Amino acid sequence: MSLKKLLCIELGASSAPPPPAVLAAEWDVRTVSSWREAARALRTPVYLVGVVLDLPGPDGAEVAARFFRDYWHIEWVGVLAPRALEASACRALVAAHLADFHTRPVDPLHLFHALGHLHGLALLRAPPASGAAAPELAALTGDSAAIARLRAQIVKVAQSDAPVLIWGESGSGKELTAQAVHTQSARAAGPFVPINCGAIPPALIQSELFGHARGAFTGAAKDKAGLIESASGGTVFLDEIADLPKDLQSNLLRFLQEKTIYRVGSTRSVDVDVRVIAASHVNLQQAVEDGLFREDLYYRLNVLPIDVPPLRERKADLDMLAQHFFRTFATEKAPRLKGFGPDALEAIRAHHWPGNVRELINRTRRAMVLSEGRLIGPHDLGLAPRRAPAAGAGLDASRIAAERAAIGASLERAGRNITHAARDLGVSRMTLYRLLAKHGIQP
Repeated sequence: MSLKKLLCIELGASSAPPPPAVLAAEWDVRTVSSWREAARALRTPVYLVGVVLDLPGPDGAEVAARFFRDYWHIEWVGVLAPRALEASACRALVAAHLADFHTRPVDPLHLFHALGHLHGLALLRAPPASGAAAPELAALTGDSAAIARLRAQIVKVAQSDAPVLIWGESGSGKELTAQAVHTQSARAAGPFVPINCGAIPPALIQSELFGHARGAFTGAAKDKAGLIESASGGTVFLDEIADLPKDLQSNLLRFLQEKTIYRVGSTRSVDVDVRVIAASHVNLQQAVEDGLFREDLYYRLNVLPIDVPPLRERKADLDMLAQHFFRTFATEKAPRLKGFGPDALEAIRAHHWPGNVRELINRTRRAMVLSEGRLIGPHDLGLAPRRAPAAGAGLDASRIAAERAAIGASLERAGRNITHAARDLGVSRMTLYRLLAKHGIQP
């Protein structure tokens, strides 16, 4: 049986005795003498638990707290002097960051059992290993069939230099997909320049995209390269391309055809070597039929189409995604928070996620800040706990679940505005309030 790994921090000023010999039966103990040395040791992810022999006084409490916040995923156990907890700084560190503590003289068997128990808990919380994604695609977390198809599509599309058109609902990960195409392509060493076509004021968009010449307008004191030109040798990502004004769509079409641009106020063309990836949550084919988007530009962009699946089609990824975002934003969480409770994960799996991955990120970050326990619950996420249908409920249970899902989706679309959500559902405000109370949904 391989020995479990234990990191023991014995600060330079500590007069504490070494860990008891009883640990040698099951533990490979490494002892370090400073926070910096401990941080170096933790670069290798083999430690799940650690022992701190004494805690610093008020002068070193902030350094210790910062260390514990950085390595929150380790289960820390303190071994303290009998009167150490009389100091408020020590009490604060123990309460916020230690999973357990022991005062001297230590009962060796008690410490042995406590470390074994915490190691077991840490193993239960450890995220499952996933070898499905290459390092460049790690941002597209998940093992579902939908995300596996997306990764395979990205690898194929990245081999070409033709334009790519990405379609997906808001918040589903279109920019991450575009970045993955870029990093898998031969242009990975070049710049990746994202441009939100709906966020630039109409009066400035031509100058921002194509640049301008000196004297082109008041305030143009010198030549300026545009965003497309700044992506030369790399990739330009045109997000929400449907928001591009129609008069500028012709300029973009000319660039795609000729690979040259004209700066505003200039008659000289500039050659630009850029791959174009565009994205939209709008059905561009429908926009073409409605006369809102140029048909020739649509076909120029839609050479290599990619569809990003919505989160509701990736139910198998929800647990992994939630844990991924918990680790990503760990610096924002309450110190004692260790993860998601089983009921929270059940509520996550039951939710429809109209806001897709962006909604999951927002709910997770909010829960990490507001949760007061050691595990996140459904109420911390703003989700109703999942209720098992009674035996024989059948059609009634399905109807109630559908009603709850419809209400939740309408609230999200309306930005939690009761009036707008009620109008969307075709009911009065009072009826909606009654339905919210019935299903236990927070308005």
